[in-house]
Amino acid sequence: MSGFSAPHCGSLRATDEGREVELYGWVARRRDHGGVAFIDLRDRWGTVQVVVRPAALVETEVRNEYVIHIKGKVARRPPGSENPKMTTGEVEVVAEDLEIISEAKTPPFEIEDDVKADEALRLKYRYLDIRRPKMTHNLELRHRVVQAIHRYMDAHEFMEVETPMLLKGTPEGSRDFIVPSRLHPGEFFALPQSPQQLKQLLMVAGIGRYYQIARCLRDEDLRADRVVEITQLDVEMSFCTEEDVFTLIEGLWAKVWKDVLGIEIPTPFPRIDMQESLLKYGTDKPDLRYGLEIADVSDALRSTGATVLRGALDAGGVVRCFAVPGGKDMSRRELDELAVLARGAGAKGLAWIPGPLDRHISEGEMSAIKSAARAGADDLVFIVADRRRKAETVLGLLRREMARRRKLVRHGEWNFLWVYPMYLFEEDDLGNLTYGHHPFTSPWPEDMPLLETRPYDVRARAYDCVLNGVEISGGSIRIHERDLQEKVFGILGMDPERIRSQFGHLLDAFEYGVPPHGGIAAGIDRLMMAIIETENIRDVVAFPKTQSHQDLMLGAPGPVDPKQLEELHIRVVPPKKPAS
Repeated sequence: MSGFSAPHCGSLRATDEGREVELYGWVARRRDHGGVAFIDLRDRWGTVQVVVRPAALVETEVRNEYVIHIKGKVARRPPGSENPKMTTGEVEVVAEDLEIISEAKTPPFEIEDDVKADEALRLKYRYLDIRRPKMTHNLELRHRVVQAIHRYMDAHEFMEVETPMLLKGTPEGSRDFIVPSRLHPGEFFALPQSPQQLKQLLMVAGIGRYYQIARCLRDEDLRADRVVEITQLDVEMSFCTEEDVFTLIEGLWAKVWKDVLGIEIPTPFPRIDMQESLLKYGTDKPDLRYGLEIADVSDALRSTGATVLRGALDAGGVVRCFAVPGGKDMSRRELDELAVLARGAGAKGLAWIPGPLDRHISEGEMSAIKSAARAGADDLVFIVADRRRKAETVLGLLRREMARRRKLVRHGEWNFLWVYPMYLFEEDDLGNLTYGHHPFTSPWPEDMPLLETRPYDVRARAYDCVLNGVEISGGSIRIHERDLQEKVFGILGMDPERIRSQFGHLLDAFEYGVPPHGGIAAGIDRLMMAIIETENIRDVVAFPKTQSHQDLMLGAPGPVDPKQLEELHIRVVPPKKPAS
């Protein structure tokens, strides 16, 4: 039929009245009313109502999720029947012809935003889950964000360079995924946790300004905000300072928010050093959309008669607290739940005032605690006494939990900030010294004398950009002197043989004229989580794995043909059975 055009289902408006159109899409819903059938036709761009007269034109087998082809004319809906919840709600398409292109079985769950199905079922049928308008919108928004990044980086003279996926394994904080080499029996490649060393080598190569939308893989235990395969904006530039990086990234996020969301983001972003962030918020990625600031009351309680508090202080620990507005109305059951939560995070216990602790502290100590926490007459104050790192962790968790439970988060705000400077070293879970960002981060120049004597006090030229409690990017100015890099490796406990084996290529490159350089990596997945305000990273990834590293849709991982293992010179050793 001549004269027809093929717009998208979601693009039709009142200005299209009288237009002859062809539409292709999925049947989202069908309703029959006395000889007239109404079909909600859906595609990636939206949904439009199709009117079919007589109903006989709609063959009886047309059901939800059938793929159909419609020819018809755009008409205004009768007065009073408009649907303001649909972008196409002022119009409908009066069908003149309908063709079934593909039939569909009944889906295992409803293809709608308010889906009730278990996440595992949705991941198994992810291609159906993505049809939901909310998921389609999330992926489209992600696409627009990435395109805005490309435009911005090109305008600032950055060159996109792709780096390899098969690398040499080096320590970067997580386990490597390894790939056996068929041509070199017993030897393995590692999949990249990040292109960190490669982008530094690109600076040695004279590229000067590099970026990449890089795929990275990390074999780590998963949480709601982690996936095995991550996507990050990777950036490196020569002859830069921290201020150059801050200016670049602040301009990038302002541009993305303006182009994609139509929102003006004020710059420059506020800054807070890591020590203050851990003290006030119990985390190095604070959410400023609510208060609940933490205070240290260690000095006021040095002579306290409260054994639980005094014991922590005498052991070199701290006592910290924060006030919950109106918290006196909390039930004992809720307080006990929070105490269990605190112990689950490693705390020896959780105290609060008013509460059982009141009779063990003096009136002056009580006044000092309330004053430090800025507690009002109707507020409750939580108190944790422990090692500094543990107190920070526990109170940070409680702060977030109370904001959630009492609905204190101010949604619709975009609170960016820099955490800077940070620290070069930190403790691992066993209390051993390890690196903060990564072992290539440059120490703060004034703190160089402390490297070997007081390593935990050494600040780093490292920075994190945080948005609403989510670390969306992090980076540093790098070490570019061979001697200093070898020294840092040594402080981390690496012997010369290991240093040479794992990092010899980088150290050798530092012998051939290396410019000072620095950069940053921005997690696209976590950025999208912040934009759509979700705590589940699988809401912004097309085909994610489960928390147990499984792809339920593809059935991966799975066994491999024994012949292929033989070619790779690999023998599978079953795990040992636990002793009975």
